[in-house]
This record gives sequence, C-alpha cells and structure tokens, in this order.
Amino acid sequence: MKTVTAALIADGQGRYMIAQRAPQDKNAGQWEFPGGKQETAETPEACLARELMEEFGVGSTIGGFFGESIYHYGHGSIRLIAYHATISGEPQTLVHSALAWVTPEQMANYEFSPADVPFVRQLQAGS
Repeated sequence: MKTVTAALIADGQGRYMIAQRAPQDKNAGQWEFPGGKQETAETPEACLARELMEEFGVGSTIGGFFGESIYHYGHGSIRLIAYHATISGEPQTLVHSALAWVTPEQMANYEFSPADVPFVRQLQAGS
C-alpha cells in the first residue's frame, strides 16, 4: 500500500484549492486535493511541502492533521493522509490540467478521485 499525502489549502474566504489530474495520469480528469506519494524516510509533512513546490511552484507551511482515507483502486491501494496547509506565492498548474478554488458546497459539482471523497464529505459536514 502506497502512502500519499493531501493538502487542504483554504484561502480565508471559505474556498479550498483543488486540482484536476492530467490526461496522462491515472484517474485522469478527476479532481483532488494537492499532494503526492510519500518517499522512503520522508515524513508526510515533508512530502506535502515537496509536492506543493514541485507541482504548483509554491512554498508552504503544513499545519494540523485533517484525516486519513484508505482506498483500493484497480491498480493498487493507497493510504491518503490529509493535513491543513497554507501556501506562499501564486500556484501554477505545472503537472495538473487545472486548479480551482471552491467552497465545500461547490465540490459537489466536481468529480473527485475516490480516495479524496471522504475529505470532501468532512468539509461539507463542517469538519
């Protein structure tokens, strides 16, 4: 099982940053909270900071733990660990097709990767 991290980045206006997976990626076209695969001997927090820089060109501060989701895809299982985070700089779509800032209510209009859905539900429930 791969460990993957996700960042819940709020803009202070009740919106969260989400990103759309590129056409060549697994789960292409689906939306997700930014993050990526944790490398050996890397903490989840260090992983998130690295991924946010590599994929969006932004610095970050990783905050508190938000939740964990385990999902079994046809190509393998992942353990997705989510943290609150803040970013510095304007995010760029360096590997994703698009990014958006949406409220938890607006998230219902986006097709999320299945592992991210529990976090969407938590946000929609006000957690």
